[in-house]
Amino acid sequence: MKISNTPNNTSNITGFILLGFPCSREGQSLLFVLFSGAYLLTLMGNGSIICAVYWDQRLHTPMYILLANFSVLEICYVTSTVPNMLANFLSDNKVISFSGCFLQFYFFFSLGATESFFLAIMAFDRYLAICRPLHYPTLMTRRLCSNLVVSCWVSGFLWFLIPIIIISQMSFCGSRIIDHFLCDPSPLLALTCKKAPVIQRVISTLSPVPIIILFSFIMGSYALILRVVFKVPSAAGRRKAFSTCGSHLAVVLLFYGSVLVMYGSPTSEHEAGMQKIVTLFYSVVTPLLNPVIYSLRNKDMKNALQKFLRLQKGT
Repeated sequence: MKISNTPNNTSNITGFILLGFPCSREGQSLLFVLFSGAYLLTLMGNGSIICAVYWDQRLHTPMYILLANFSVLEICYVTSTVPNMLANFLSDNKVISFSGCFLQFYFFFSLGATESFFLAIMAFDRYLAICRPLHYPTLMTRRLCSNLVVSCWVSGFLWFLIPIIIISQMSFCGSRIIDHFLCDPSPLLALTCKKAPVIQRVISTLSPVPIIILFSFIMGSYALILRVVFKVPSAAGRRKAFSTCGSHLAVVLLFYGSVLVMYGSPTSEHEAGMQKIVTLFYSVVTPLLNPVIYSLRNKDMKNALQKFLRLQKGT
Protein backbone atom coordinates (compact mmCIF):
# COMPACT_ATOMS: atom_id res chain seq x y z
CA MET A 1 0.00 0.00 0.00
CA LYS A 2 1.24 3.47 -0.90
CA ILE A 3 0.10 6.75 0.61
CA SER A 4 0.53 10.00 -1.28
CA ASN A 5 -0.27 13.54 -0.25
CA THR A 6 -1.90 16.12 -2.46
CA PRO A 7 -0.66 19.72 -2.37
CA ASN A 8 -3.61 20.55 -0.15
CA ASN A 9 -2.76 17.87 2.36
CA THR A 10 0.88 17.75 3.43
CA SER A 11 0.40 16.37 6.93
CA ASN A 12 1.79 12.98 7.80
CA ILE A 13 -0.88 10.38 7.22
CA THR A 14 -1.01 7.72 9.91
CA GLY A 15 -4.43 6.24 9.10
CA PHE A 16 -7.94 6.90 7.94
CA ILE A 17 -10.43 9.09 9.79
CA LEU A 18 -13.81 7.46 10.45
CA LEU A 19 -16.34 10.25 10.82
CA GLY A 20 -18.93 7.95 12.39
CA PHE A 21 -21.89 9.98 13.68
CA PRO A 22 -20.81 13.65 13.86
CA CYS A 23 -22.54 15.51 16.67
CA SER A 24 -21.83 17.48 19.84
CA ARG A 25 -19.70 16.15 22.71
CA GLU A 26 -22.88 15.45 24.70
CA GLY A 27 -24.34 13.57 21.75
CA GLN A 28 -21.17 11.49 21.40
CA SER A 29 -21.36 10.60 25.09
CA LEU A 30 -25.00 9.58 24.76
CA LEU A 31 -24.20 7.41 21.74
CA PHE A 32 -21.35 5.83 23.69
CA VAL A 33 -23.72 4.86 26.49
CA LEU A 34 -26.38 3.52 24.09
CA PHE A 35 -24.00 1.43 21.99
CA SER A 36 -22.11 0.20 25.06
CA GLY A 37 -25.38 -1.09 26.48
CA ALA A 38 -26.35 -2.69 23.16
CA TYR A 39 -22.92 -4.32 22.88
CA LEU A 40 -23.02 -5.75 26.41
CA LEU A 41 -26.57 -7.06 25.92
CA THR A 42 -25.49 -8.69 22.64
CA LEU A 43 -22.57 -10.41 24.35
CA MET A 44 -24.75 -11.54 27.25
CA GLY A 45 -27.63 -12.76 25.07
CA ASN A 46 -25.55 -14.72 22.58
CA GLY A 47 -23.21 -15.92 25.32
CA SER A 48 -26.20 -17.29 27.24
CA ILE A 49 -27.31 -19.29 24.20
CA ILE A 50 -23.81 -20.74 23.81
CA CYS A 51 -23.67 -21.72 27.50
CA ALA A 52 -27.20 -23.17 27.44
CA VAL A 53 -26.40 -25.39 24.46
CA TYR A 54 -23.11 -26.44 26.03
CA TRP A 55 -24.55 -27.35 29.44
CA ASP A 56 -27.86 -28.95 28.38
CA GLN A 57 -27.36 -32.40 26.87
CA ARG A 58 -30.84 -32.28 25.31
CA LEU A 59 -29.68 -29.44 23.06
CA HIS A 60 -26.77 -31.40 21.62
CA THR A 61 -28.61 -31.75 18.32
CA PRO A 62 -27.75 -30.31 14.87
CA MET A 63 -30.33 -27.53 15.18
CA TYR A 64 -28.89 -26.17 18.44
CA ILE A 65 -25.27 -26.84 17.51
CA LEU A 66 -25.83 -24.62 14.48
CA LEU A 67 -27.53 -22.05 16.70
CA ALA A 68 -24.61 -22.03 19.15
CA ASN A 69 -22.15 -21.49 16.30
CA PHE A 70 -24.40 -18.76 14.97
CA SER A 71 -24.24 -17.05 18.38
CA VAL A 72 -20.44 -17.27 18.36
CA LEU A 73 -20.54 -15.67 14.92
CA GLU A 74 -22.78 -12.85 16.14
CA ILE A 75 -20.39 -12.05 18.99
CA CYS A 76 -17.48 -11.90 16.56
CA TYR A 77 -19.56 -9.84 14.12
CA VAL A 78 -20.37 -7.01 16.54
CA THR A 79 -16.87 -7.12 18.02
CA SER A 80 -15.37 -6.40 14.59
CA THR A 81 -16.89 -2.90 14.58
CA VAL A 82 -18.48 -1.79 17.87
CA PRO A 83 -15.37 -1.54 20.14
CA ASN A 84 -13.64 0.73 17.61
CA MET A 85 -16.85 2.75 17.22
CA LEU A 86 -17.07 3.17 21.00
CA ALA A 87 -13.45 4.35 21.13
CA ASN A 88 -14.18 6.90 18.41
CA PHE A 89 -17.08 8.33 20.42
CA LEU A 90 -14.58 9.30 23.13
CA SER A 91 -11.78 10.31 20.75
CA ASP A 92 -11.11 13.67 19.11
CA ASN A 93 -9.14 12.47 16.06
CA LYS A 94 -11.17 9.29 15.28
CA VAL A 95 -8.20 7.79 13.43
CA ILE A 96 -7.96 4.11 12.53
CA SER A 97 -4.62 2.78 11.31
CA PHE A 98 -4.31 1.52 7.75
CA SER A 99 -3.74 -2.07 8.88
CA GLY A 100 -6.60 -1.76 11.37
CA CYS A 101 -8.91 -0.46 8.66
CA PHE A 102 -8.09 -3.29 6.24
CA LEU A 103 -8.43 -5.89 8.99
CA GLN A 104 -11.79 -4.47 10.02
CA PHE A 105 -12.95 -4.52 6.40
CA TYR A 106 -11.88 -8.14 5.98
CA PHE A 107 -13.33 -9.48 9.23
CA PHE A 108 -16.58 -7.50 9.02
CA PHE A 109 -17.46 -8.62 5.51
CA SER A 110 -16.10 -12.15 5.98
CA LEU A 111 -18.23 -12.59 9.09
CA GLY A 112 -21.21 -11.14 7.21
CA ALA A 113 -20.70 -13.67 4.42
CA THR A 114 -20.31 -16.43 7.02
CA GLU A 115 -23.63 -15.37 8.55
CA SER A 116 -25.30 -15.73 5.16
CA PHE A 117 -23.91 -19.26 4.82
CA PHE A 118 -25.04 -20.18 8.33
CA LEU A 119 -28.58 -18.93 7.73
CA ALA A 120 -28.73 -21.03 4.56
CA ILE A 121 -27.49 -24.15 6.37
CA MET A 122 -29.97 -23.60 9.20
CA ALA A 123 -32.78 -23.34 6.62
CA PHE A 124 -31.57 -26.61 5.08
CA ASP A 125 -31.63 -28.23 8.53
CA ARG A 126 -35.23 -27.09 9.07
CA TYR A 127 -36.16 -28.38 5.61
CA LEU A 128 -34.82 -31.85 6.44
CA ALA A 129 -36.50 -31.86 9.87
CA ILE A 130 -39.96 -30.94 8.51
CA CYS A 131 -39.98 -32.37 5.00
CA ARG A 132 -37.92 -35.50 5.70
CA PRO A 133 -38.65 -36.22 9.39
CA LEU A 134 -38.20 -40.00 9.18
CA HIS A 135 -34.85 -39.71 7.42
CA TYR A 136 -33.63 -36.68 9.36
CA PRO A 137 -31.52 -38.60 11.96
CA THR A 138 -29.69 -40.50 9.22
CA LEU A 139 -29.31 -37.49 6.90
CA MET A 140 -28.30 -34.77 9.37
CA THR A 141 -25.67 -36.71 11.29
CA ARG A 142 -23.26 -35.08 13.72
CA ARG A 143 -20.46 -35.56 11.18
CA LEU A 144 -22.43 -33.81 8.43
CA CYS A 145 -23.35 -31.03 10.85
CA SER A 146 -19.68 -30.53 11.78
CA ASN A 147 -18.67 -30.48 8.12
CA LEU A 148 -21.35 -27.89 7.34
CA VAL A 149 -20.20 -25.70 10.24
CA VAL A 150 -16.57 -25.82 9.09
CA SER A 151 -17.63 -25.14 5.49
CA CYS A 152 -19.56 -22.03 6.56
CA TRP A 153 -16.60 -20.55 8.41
CA VAL A 154 -14.07 -21.38 5.69
CA SER A 155 -16.29 -20.21 2.80
CA GLY A 156 -17.10 -16.93 4.52
CA PHE A 157 -13.46 -16.06 5.19
CA LEU A 158 -12.28 -17.08 1.71
CA TRP A 159 -14.94 -15.03 -0.09
CA PHE A 160 -13.43 -11.60 0.63
CA LEU A 161 -9.78 -12.65 0.75
CA ILE A 162 -8.96 -11.52 -2.80
CA PRO A 163 -10.74 -8.12 -2.53
CA ILE A 164 -8.90 -7.18 0.67
CA ILE A 165 -5.54 -8.17 -0.84
CA ILE A 166 -6.27 -6.02 -3.91
CA ILE A 167 -7.41 -2.99 -1.88
CA SER A 168 -4.49 -3.19 0.54
CA GLN A 169 -2.07 -2.97 -2.41
CA MET A 170 -3.66 0.17 -3.88
CA SER A 171 -2.32 3.70 -3.46
CA PHE A 172 -4.32 6.31 -1.52
CA CYS A 173 -4.11 10.06 -2.12
CA GLY A 174 -5.45 13.25 -0.63
CA SER A 175 -8.22 13.13 1.91
CA ARG A 176 -8.20 10.21 4.32
CA ILE A 177 -11.73 10.89 5.63
CA ILE A 178 -14.24 8.02 5.48
CA ASP A 179 -17.81 9.16 6.08
CA HIS A 180 -18.80 5.97 7.87
CA PHE A 181 -18.35 4.25 11.23
CA LEU A 182 -16.47 1.34 9.65
CA CYS A 183 -14.09 0.72 6.75
CA ASP A 184 -16.51 0.14 3.90
CA PRO A 185 -15.11 -0.65 0.41
CA SER A 186 -16.99 2.13 -1.40
CA PRO A 187 -15.47 5.09 0.52
CA LEU A 188 -12.10 3.30 0.57
CA LEU A 189 -12.04 2.99 -3.21
CA ALA A 190 -13.06 6.65 -3.49
CA LEU A 191 -9.78 7.59 -1.78
CA THR A 192 -7.52 5.72 -4.21
CA CYS A 193 -5.09 7.73 -6.36
CA LYS A 194 -6.08 5.97 -9.55
CA LYS A 195 -9.64 4.97 -10.25
CA ALA A 196 -10.05 1.27 -10.97
CA PRO A 197 -13.51 0.62 -12.41
CA VAL A 198 -12.76 -3.07 -12.94
CA ILE A 199 -11.83 -3.57 -9.29
CA GLN A 200 -14.87 -1.58 -8.19
CA ARG A 201 -17.08 -3.77 -10.37
CA VAL A 202 -15.52 -6.96 -8.99
CA ILE A 203 -16.02 -5.88 -5.37
CA SER A 204 -19.54 -4.58 -6.00
CA THR A 205 -20.35 -7.97 -7.56
CA LEU A 206 -18.77 -10.09 -4.83
CA SER A 207 -20.83 -8.40 -2.11
CA PRO A 208 -24.36 -9.15 -3.39
CA VAL A 209 -23.68 -12.49 -5.11
CA PRO A 210 -23.62 -14.71 -1.98
CA ILE A 211 -26.44 -12.67 -0.48
CA ILE A 212 -28.78 -13.10 -3.43
CA ILE A 213 -27.91 -16.76 -4.10
CA LEU A 214 -28.18 -17.84 -0.46
CA PHE A 215 -31.33 -15.80 0.12
CA SER A 216 -32.91 -17.51 -2.91
CA PHE A 217 -31.86 -20.88 -1.47
CA ILE A 218 -33.43 -20.02 1.90
CA MET A 219 -36.68 -18.83 0.31
CA GLY A 220 -36.78 -21.99 -1.82
CA SER A 221 -36.33 -24.13 1.29
CA TYR A 222 -39.17 -22.35 3.05
CA ALA A 223 -41.40 -22.66 0.00
CA LEU A 224 -40.96 -26.43 0.21
CA ILE A 225 -41.50 -26.32 3.97
CA LEU A 226 -44.75 -24.37 3.60
CA ARG A 227 -46.00 -26.79 0.96
CA VAL A 228 -45.52 -29.67 3.41
CA VAL A 229 -46.87 -27.77 6.42
CA PHE A 230 -50.13 -26.83 4.68
CA LYS A 231 -50.73 -30.52 3.98
CA VAL A 232 -50.65 -31.33 7.70
CA PRO A 233 -54.27 -32.14 8.65
CA SER A 234 -54.27 -30.89 12.24
CA ALA A 235 -53.92 -27.26 13.31
CA ALA A 236 -51.73 -28.34 16.22
CA GLY A 237 -49.35 -30.07 13.83
CA ARG A 238 -49.11 -26.96 11.66
CA ARG A 239 -48.42 -24.76 14.68
CA LYS A 240 -45.68 -27.10 15.85
CA ALA A 241 -44.08 -27.07 12.41
CA PHE A 242 -44.23 -23.28 12.23
CA SER A 243 -42.76 -22.95 15.73
CA THR A 244 -39.66 -24.93 14.74
CA CYS A 245 -38.78 -22.55 11.91
CA GLY A 246 -40.52 -19.29 12.89
CA SER A 247 -37.54 -17.94 14.85
CA HIS A 248 -35.10 -18.67 12.07
CA LEU A 249 -37.36 -17.11 9.45
CA ALA A 250 -37.69 -13.95 11.58
CA VAL A 251 -33.88 -13.67 11.83
CA VAL A 252 -33.54 -14.23 8.08
CA LEU A 253 -35.99 -11.44 7.31
CA LEU A 254 -34.27 -9.06 9.75
CA PHE A 255 -30.79 -9.70 8.37
CA TYR A 256 -31.53 -9.99 4.66
CA GLY A 257 -34.14 -7.23 4.68
CA SER A 258 -31.50 -4.65 5.60
CA VAL A 259 -28.60 -6.24 3.71
CA LEU A 260 -30.55 -6.45 0.45
CA VAL A 261 -31.38 -2.75 0.71
CA MET A 262 -27.65 -1.99 0.87
CA TYR A 263 -26.04 -4.54 -1.46
CA GLY A 264 -28.86 -6.16 -3.41
CA SER A 265 -30.54 -3.05 -4.79
CA PRO A 266 -30.10 -2.19 -8.49
CA THR A 267 -28.24 1.03 -7.60
CA SER A 268 -25.24 0.91 -5.30
CA GLU A 269 -25.29 4.63 -4.54
CA HIS A 270 -26.70 5.49 -1.14
CA GLU A 271 -26.54 8.67 0.85
CA ALA A 272 -23.97 8.45 3.62
CA GLY A 273 -26.58 8.86 6.36
CA MET A 274 -28.84 6.12 4.99
CA GLN A 275 -25.83 3.84 4.45
CA LYS A 276 -24.82 4.21 8.09
CA ILE A 277 -28.33 3.51 9.37
CA VAL A 278 -28.83 0.39 7.25
CA THR A 279 -25.36 -0.92 8.11
CA LEU A 280 -26.00 -0.20 11.77
CA PHE A 281 -29.22 -2.21 11.66
CA TYR A 282 -27.78 -5.45 10.29
CA SER A 283 -24.44 -5.17 12.09
CA VAL A 284 -25.60 -4.11 15.57
CA VAL A 285 -29.39 -4.28 15.97
CA THR A 286 -29.88 -7.73 14.39
CA PRO A 287 -27.25 -9.50 16.58
CA LEU A 288 -28.88 -7.82 19.59
CA LEU A 289 -32.36 -9.09 18.71
CA ASN A 290 -31.41 -12.62 17.63
CA PRO A 291 -31.08 -14.11 21.16
CA VAL A 292 -34.44 -12.57 22.11
CA ILE A 293 -36.13 -14.04 19.03
CA TYR A 294 -34.71 -17.52 19.55
CA SER A 295 -35.37 -17.65 23.28
CA LEU A 296 -38.91 -16.24 23.22
CA ARG A 297 -40.18 -18.60 20.52
CA ASN A 298 -38.42 -21.76 21.63
CA LYS A 299 -39.52 -23.65 24.75
CA ASP A 300 -36.45 -25.90 24.78
CA MET A 301 -34.15 -22.90 24.67
CA LYS A 302 -36.10 -21.08 27.40
CA ASN A 303 -35.93 -24.16 29.64
CA ALA A 304 -32.22 -24.56 28.97
CA LEU A 305 -31.56 -20.89 29.76
CA GLN A 306 -33.53 -21.15 33.01
CA LYS A 307 -31.57 -24.27 33.93
CA PHE A 308 -28.28 -22.52 33.18
CA LEU A 309 -29.25 -19.49 35.28
CA ARG A 310 -30.18 -21.76 38.20
CA LEU A 311 -26.80 -23.47 37.93
CA GLN A 312 -25.05 -20.10 38.02
CA LYS A 313 -27.01 -19.03 41.11
CA GLY A 314 -26.18 -22.27 42.84
CA THR A 315 -22.42 -21.88 42.33
